[in-house]
Amino acid sequence: MNPYVTSFLVSALGLGTALTFSSSHWLLAWMGLEINTLAIIPLMTQNHSPRSVEAAAKYFITQAAAAATIMFASATNAWLTGSWDISHLSHPASATIAFMALALKVGLAPVHFWLPEVIQGLSLTTGLILSTWQKLAPFALIVQITPALSPTLLLGMGLTSTLVGGWGGMNQTQVRKVLAYSSIAHLGWMIIVSQISPSLALLALTLYVVLTTSAFLTMKASSASSLNTLAASWTKAPALVALASLALLSLGGLPPLSGFMPKWLILQEMTKQGFPLIATFAALTALLSLFFYLRMCYAMALTISPNTSGSSPTWRFSTSQASLLLATATIGALGLLPITPSFLSAFSLS
Repeated sequence: MNPYVTSFLVSALGLGTALTFSSSHWLLAWMGLEINTLAIIPLMTQNHSPRSVEAAAKYFITQAAAAATIMFASATNAWLTGSWDISHLSHPASATIAFMALALKVGLAPVHFWLPEVIQGLSLTTGLILSTWQKLAPFALIVQITPALSPTLLLGMGLTSTLVGGWGGMNQTQVRKVLAYSSIAHLGWMIIVSQISPSLALLALTLYVVLTTSAFLTMKASSASSLNTLAASWTKAPALVALASLALLSLGGLPPLSGFMPKWLILQEMTKQGFPLIATFAALTALLSLFFYLRMCYAMALTISPNTSGSSPTWRFSTSQASLLLATATIGALGLLPITPSFLSAFSLS
């Protein structure tokens, strides 16, 4: 793709997200979401393969349905209450419809079915954008409307997402589908705590972006697309594979890595608020996710030669990927737990 076109589309992605962040009116927020959707579709189809075109079509249909539902919910609320303000979404029916539409946009269970199929049809770079940047604007709207929502709805969808994200990823052999189900599970953790502590939900989102960026970029650097290709990665770049294994374990929430921080704080907050059973169930669903992260680590680091890999070895080309973002994200994925008090102060959680 022409560099000028790429820079224009990336700028449009930034503009759409900034517009949604800064708006207090539903129409402006809706415009920001639409700019985001229209800007990423050319990036999805830049490979011109049937799979990427199919993924872009699925994404467009899903996002268009969600945008129409958001407009319906906001117009219904304006008709009933006389206000287009996002913070004045007070009617329960309008708030529930808007939340379900935003859940469809980010891929929360049980409206998650499009997400693994779409990410599987994209390159790892575009999949990274879809898994991180494209979730920021809808999640900002979700955090703003959670006071008007039923706690039962939020907790139910959050727990369903953590369960589906862990269960769905267990049988997958494709790296992008595993990371898609990982995204669903992490979003569930954020939704569980979004009404009780929005600042903690934003902290979890921030760390999710760092961890997912590290995972996607390490997979891209090692040219991994499935568990079979992961098995041949150690001989090509042992240091990178060792760091990738640690980044995946951090995504699973193992201490003393950075991914343990949001899970630990969310479980602590849920217990303090009188939801010990929900906290216990969420912790058990995290074990399901940890299983497929360990499976990927086993494929990368514990199946070194001589092995019985079913794939032919790939040529060892030198990578042209910039390593600064990969290094920064990996350091963030591995070493942020000791500075948890600083995060608590920054997000006003102490």
